[in-house]
Amino acid sequence: MDVKNIRIKDISRLAGVSIGTVDRVLHNRGNVSAKALHKIMEVLDKTGYKPNLLARTLSSNKKYIIASLIPDPSLDEYWQQSDDGIKEAREEWSHYNIELRSFYFDLYDRTSFRKKSDEIIKYKPDAILASPIFHSEALDFFDIIQKKGIPFIFFNSDIPEINPLCFIGQNLYQSGRLCAELLDMLIGANSHDLCTFAVLHVYEDIHNSVHLAEKEKGFTDYFKEKNNSNIDVIVLDYSKPDKILLEKELSALLSDPKIKGLHVTTSKGVFMTAESLEKMKRKDVRLVGYDLLSENIYYLKKGYVDFLIHQNPKRQAALGVSYLANYLLFKKEIPSKNFFPLEIISRQNLQSVQQSLQKSQAKNRHKPGSR
Repeated sequence: MDVKNIRIKDISRLAGVSIGTVDRVLHNRGNVSAKALHKIMEVLDKTGYKPNLLARTLSSNKKYIIASLIPDPSLDEYWQQSDDGIKEAREEWSHYNIELRSFYFDLYDRTSFRKKSDEIIKYKPDAILASPIFHSEALDFFDIIQKKGIPFIFFNSDIPEINPLCFIGQNLYQSGRLCAELLDMLIGANSHDLCTFAVLHVYEDIHNSVHLAEKEKGFTDYFKEKNNSNIDVIVLDYSKPDKILLEKELSALLSDPKIKGLHVTTSKGVFMTAESLEKMKRKDVRLVGYDLLSENIYYLKKGYVDFLIHQNPKRQAALGVSYLANYLLFKKEIPSKNFFPLEIISRQNLQSVQQSLQKSQAKNRHKPGSR
């Protein structure tokens, strides 16, 4: 094919992508996935056609460094899923002079967050993807980052006082309201007896965690508006990472027969609470929590967890890398917020959701550009 006669339509056909996608790549407009970019680049390489923008960007040999700042994935399966998303994105974007460097901090130690933040400052990345679960420490760090002019994206947890390029995650206030509504439908709406619903913050400090506070507020606001005198809502903070102490405190809580519903705001806290329910044989207590961790799924199947809200941490992290890569390479415009849907998982739809996730993961492993 004569390169002089190649049209956008021809590139689209050969790459197997839409004409609009080709146009966005050639003219630096809109977001383009690494998968689509790889297909288009293969066609351009084979035909010898080099648009000015891509030739200038990819022939410059400039390497862009994205630093990720997340809790240590070895400490929590939720963050392992986030790390898997970052690793997947690292493979996907490595062909385009994008290098990812991961910095892990201790989920239970705010001084570890400060230490890793200092390491990132010394590393001088071009962009940062972070989950700022320690509010006070994150404020100090990202104040410095903003002054240095380094672009950054938050996922999972947002901080209202800071303006990242984008926040990726769920509307956590609405998430708390949804959990309240689910428990209300399970017990509260039909109950004529006094019952207590408890919000449990397990293994994270509510006083320094905006994301937990938002879930709590959504939950408590729902029942304030319902104004049902038969329902009492209490909030308990089990932030100390001590399994024996937690079991003792949960045992004391669950010995109260008025406890009928639990909203556990942390994914790891779900299976630890469900384990106590099983030991005390309290299947009359309904539990709504978060995330498809293996042990959460185990207790969902056994009936000690009624609903899980799927937050999709792997997809959140991978999308954050993709946004930053597009921004660095092509100055693509990024949405200020990307709210993920509040997916409700029960025993009835668990299998279909798992199958869908497995298909998606298999597709990503075999897509062009992956190693």
